[in-house]
Amino acid sequence: MCKISIIVPVYNVEKYIKRCLDSLINQTYKNLEIICIDDGSTDQSGEICDKYALKDKRIRVFHKKNSGVSSTKNLGLDVFQGDYVGFVDSDDFVEPTMYEILLRDILLNDVDISVVNYSKESENYQNIMKNKKKIKNTIKKRDDILYYAFRRDTYMSFAAYLCNKLFSSSFFKRKSEGGLEIRFDENMSIGEDVYFFSQCSLNAFNGAFYNDIFLYHYWQRSDSVMHSKNHEIKYQSIKSYSKIIELVKKNHINFRTLIYLERFYVYHATLVIEIAKENNDRRYINLLKKDILKHILSYISTNIGYLGRIIRLFKILFFY
Repeated sequence: MCKISIIVPVYNVEKYIKRCLDSLINQTYKNLEIICIDDGSTDQSGEICDKYALKDKRIRVFHKKNSGVSSTKNLGLDVFQGDYVGFVDSDDFVEPTMYEILLRDILLNDVDISVVNYSKESENYQNIMKNKKKIKNTIKKRDDILYYAFRRDTYMSFAAYLCNKLFSSSFFKRKSEGGLEIRFDENMSIGEDVYFFSQCSLNAFNGAFYNDIFLYHYWQRSDSVMHSKNHEIKYQSIKSYSKIIELVKKNHINFRTLIYLERFYVYHATLVIEIAKENNDRRYINLLKKDILKHILSYISTNIGYLGRIIRLFKILFFY
């Protein structure tokens, strides 16, 4: 019977961690290994994980000095023992059948990655992602995996997130064990998951399987890093997309995928420029304007139906 390892990075989430762990220990698929890595929490998060481990032997808890989410997840990848690996953020939670369905889809379709739908939600709302066009269930080409992930306006539920997916352990096992030993870039604080997912996708030679069933609850917190108003932190997402573009070009992935990646690069660059303008930092504004011009044709061509976005871009380029 296949074992699934679920890696849960934990940092100052005492308000949410019980809900997360309850959703994992109550999965219909029972052969799980739940790896909680406490990244030096200063609240009760680590102690809560320890208490859950006493109640459920499938939970393994590791405590470490605070060093960021990438090194935290890498520790999980160094110690996991399963045949398949999933990632759950500790402020999120999952439906009871999530891992049973993800594993079933991998085994029945002989693929490397399985994907389900997710929602973005908070105390006041729930937004289940809906695709504007149908995604074929069995995705055999690496190009298509990345295309669905980065054409976000059309294929909202696929995404380049890790949390709504299950991966073959062959991506992460050490090279001495016949694996690829893919790891998170510990120099990234934002965008590390997207770069990591891209590496997995480029090595998913057996393809992926998509199931439109909604099973993952992605909790939106106003105090998360993604909502930071620090443009130097947000700039990490730009570096991430730059590395992904280089990776895609190196692997000769087709142009239709590349232009959507370049579109994402421009979009995130405009967000950083807006924050840098609020903080009166001309250095970042001037630097990113030059970068935007490298990919401006991709941005315009993929936003033909969104005139407001194009107007916003030119406003940023010529008036900021």
